[in-house]
Amino acid sequence: MAHKHGLKVQAVMSFHQCGGNVGDSVTIPLPKWVLEEMHKDQDLAYTDQWGRRNFEYVSLSADTLPVLKGRTPVQCYADFMRAFRDQFKGLLGDTIVEIQVGMGPAGELRYPSYPEQDGTWRFPGIGAFQCFDKYMISSLKAAAEAAGKPEWGHSGPTDAGHYNNWPEDTQFFRKEGGGWSSPYGEFFLTWYSQMLLDHGERILSSATSIFKDTGVKISVKIAGIHWHYGTRSHAPELTAGYYNTRFRDGYLPIAQMLARHGAIFNFTCIEMRDHEQPQDALCAPEKLVRQVALATQEAQVPLAGENALPRYDESAHEQILNASALNVDENSGDREMCAFTYLRMNPDLFHPDNWRKFVGFVKKMKEGKDANKCWEEVEREAEHFVHVTQPLVQEAAVALMH
Repeated sequence: MAHKHGLKVQAVMSFHQCGGNVGDSVTIPLPKWVLEEMHKDQDLAYTDQWGRRNFEYVSLSADTLPVLKGRTPVQCYADFMRAFRDQFKGLLGDTIVEIQVGMGPAGELRYPSYPEQDGTWRFPGIGAFQCFDKYMISSLKAAAEAAGKPEWGHSGPTDAGHYNNWPEDTQFFRKEGGGWSSPYGEFFLTWYSQMLLDHGERILSSATSIFKDTGVKISVKIAGIHWHYGTRSHAPELTAGYYNTRFRDGYLPIAQMLARHGAIFNFTCIEMRDHEQPQDALCAPEKLVRQVALATQEAQVPLAGENALPRYDESAHEQILNASALNVDENSGDREMCAFTYLRMNPDLFHPDNWRKFVGFVKKMKEGKDANKCWEEVEREAEHFVHVTQPLVQEAAVALMH
């Protein structure tokens, strides 16, 4: 259908459970044969310090272990991508122009540190470290011994609070004398974030090899964790595996890893403004997006975006247009976001007023950062399109309600 109508497709290689995260309206668990192995050996699931297992995604600590009926998880991901390539080879590079490679929960390169399922985590809690399965502890122990500090390898931090604490509630994340800035904290956070980078590297190596010479671009999704961004420790980013603090850039190493493989850095929360978010939680999505834009600029990696939450208002559209222009400093030049994924196609989008605004927004996005038309002019141009598509829009809205 997409080929017939001249549309382009971004195909997402999903290796995670759908359900239990923001925006999930259905539940699709991991394949039965994977869950069988995870239930036999529960250390294949990400685990927090209280022994809570997370079955959204196979723990990255098992990446290279033949734990899935004789195959490693990375081999399974590669086999799936290879099968997809072979099945759709006639459409790759022409209709299917981008492959977004799943790297973790919600398809993002991160740990499942803020699981909404069963009310475990609620915004704006700091989340929890996910490094207490036996395979993660084994790796931590080896790293501690190599650093000459074997006593650091027994466990991850146990003074980092609970999922719904705030940084200052905890010994580890508090701004004055917090464990995050101690020699142990720096050792642990370096190891924890490097494990995530290594995971990304392994899967990207497979993906770029499999889709080489097919004409498709490879992209990786990174989570926009903007709450408590204004604190020193950036606790929610740390528990998710992004070693980003007031004194350290955690996004440049990710951008550099993606650059090595020619992959696109796909980032969320592009539609958000700082003042719209709870300021007691020191949320700063705009500052976070700017930091990521600068990191990708330095690493010379393309940046793509998407909105974190469904929005249909002009304020959100304007924010997306501003953010996608990437005017972050004097070196930005004519650089723009290479793509934007708009969430979400549902009955609300096809409400007449929302559809009119959306058409205008798409026309403005297409013109790019040099566009000099005002919103009113663009919307006048969009009116004809809105009128022509009205029967199709009504049909789509009805179909999406069933």
